[in-house]
Amino acid sequence: MKLVLSPEQRELRAAVRSFLASAAPLPAVRAAFDSADGYDRDVYARLNGELGLSGLIIPEEYGGAGAGHADLAVALEETGAALLPGPFLATVLATIALTRAPDKDLLTGIAEGRITATYLLDGALTGGPGGQGELLLDGVAEQVINGLDADVILAGTEHGLVAVNATASGVAREALTTFDLTRRQARVTFERASARVIPGPVEGIRDLFAVALAAEQLGVLRAALDAIVAYAKVRVAFGRYIGSYQGVKHKLADMHGKLEQAESIVRYAAWAADESPAELPEAAALAQAYVGRACFEVARDHLLLHGGIGFTWEHDAHLFYKRAKADEVLLGPPRTHRVRLADLLEL
Repeated sequence: MKLVLSPEQRELRAAVRSFLASAAPLPAVRAAFDSADGYDRDVYARLNGELGLSGLIIPEEYGGAGAGHADLAVALEETGAALLPGPFLATVLATIALTRAPDKDLLTGIAEGRITATYLLDGALTGGPGGQGELLLDGVAEQVINGLDADVILAGTEHGLVAVNATASGVAREALTTFDLTRRQARVTFERASARVIPGPVEGIRDLFAVALAAEQLGVLRAALDAIVAYAKVRVAFGRYIGSYQGVKHKLADMHGKLEQAESIVRYAAWAADESPAELPEAAALAQAYVGRACFEVARDHLLLHGGIGFTWEHDAHLFYKRAKADEVLLGPPRTHRVRLADLLEL
């Protein structure tokens, strides 16, 4: 088991962190989610062009870097810390599914940054026979992350992985009002929409989703803790820096302890995704059972320790709080992952 980043992974982390600090600082994030698109398309073009993040885990034969899930976790930690708005995570989830059931056109398009994709995490779809290698889908997906931004929508069905052109006949998309302002969602309705079946095994996809999401949550947790530690060093109350008060010290220490545990869990889960498939189900369930709740608790406490200013629209604390809560329930609330982990461990 490997819980320490390799030199190459540290270089990747530094490159992504430096890029996001200059191209997508928090004031730019605010401007982006208030725009018509909800994100900065130029930043995404550079993210994919200069850093090649869209093709990070795509095999080299399809134009990607052929990296592993541990490398992807490093990148997602940084995009999470920056609260990067837009469809990066959605496309990552779709890419994970496609690496299990490869499709040359889609993987090549994603690696080149030409295609934005998403994966249905909810919704009951039914499929009837269509043309050769196609299904006609019916059903509703209530909350599709970046559903309006996607060129292609992927879904797991009883027939396997299917891909739907988001602008095809029979697909209707409706924007939703979201709690997390940095990640938009849509309700997508399918009425005999033509879907292409992509052959290949799709078992274990949600475990890989859990690892990727936990990596983003680790980044949110770390950034929230860094922000409140910095604030505690400069905020003066009753003639003393608030960081000198015992109650604040203890709270910050508890938050740091959660960070250390979360980092170990994410590193282990990412290692299992690459090196030990037999351990992945337990590692993925543990990641979502612990990291999701820890991320939200740290984001909540970091907001509270900011005092009244943390509740204002002008302060960034509420953005971390909202991302943390939205991520916590994206794959189901932590209790569902605790139950699954208990079942896997036969407790």
